Amino acid sequence: MDKQSKRIVLVTGATGGLGTAMCKELYTDGFHVIANYRNKQKADEWQAKINAEGFVIDMYEGDVTDYDSVGAMIAKIEAEVGPIDTLVNNAGITRDIRFSKMSKEDWDAVIATNLTSVFNCTRHVINGMMERKYGRIINISSVNGQRGQFGQANYSAAKAGMHGFTKTLAMEVAKYGVTVNTISPGYIGTDMVMAVAEKVREQIVSQIPMGRLGGTEEVAHLVSFLASEKTNFITGANYSINGGQHVY
Repeated sequence: MDKQSKRIVLVTGATGGLGTAMCKELYTDGFHVIANYRNKQKADEWQAKINAEGFVIDMYEGDVTDYDSVGAMIAKIEAEVGPIDTLVNNAGITRDIRFSKMSKEDWDAVIATNLTSVFNCTRHVINGMMERKYGRIINISSVNGQRGQFGQANYSAAKAGMHGFTKTLAMEVAKYGVTVNTISPGYIGTDMVMAVAEKVREQIVSQIPMGRLGGTEEVAHLVSFLASEKTNFITGANYSINGGQHVY
């Protein structure tokens, strides 16, 4: 398939562990992948590394917490590459602290990056998808948005908010051939998780029935599956991928 005919996928938060795996999987599966970034130095290093591995990923700068910045980024992508067929809302941060000590800054930063960003990015692509009668919105939530987690009132609220957003938007755009789904990973073996003290990591793993952390490639495979043209009848769903840590 030539470059012009490939489905275009935009991945936010692309330079993290999960984002990197998603970009590689989507590229391997034949998509034209575009990675969003905010930090240019980190992005340049990431692109050089991924290019050396044989992956050709376009990169576009944009602050997902800023509505106008996202609008400018998407307008540039569509002018230079083409219309976005799939949006993966993957950008996220944590500011963990007990709620009684949580600052407004801690709250605002996490809500803006993890939830408001979903509005900002989706709002700028949804009308085009509806007009073209095709689109995929994939929101990356978390097991802690389903069950809660000590010290994560901000993060859990944002990730739970994704679920309500997904279900409602899915209903609104279904007749236009646009699907909206959520993926809720459990504890995945990213650099951030592997940097946790071994004793703490062992405690986490002891709570997972499969007895291990998830792999970034396992989440990436699910993203690519939902981005497929063959998943037209899946919408408004949440896919848990947590090794049995939270089932309901």
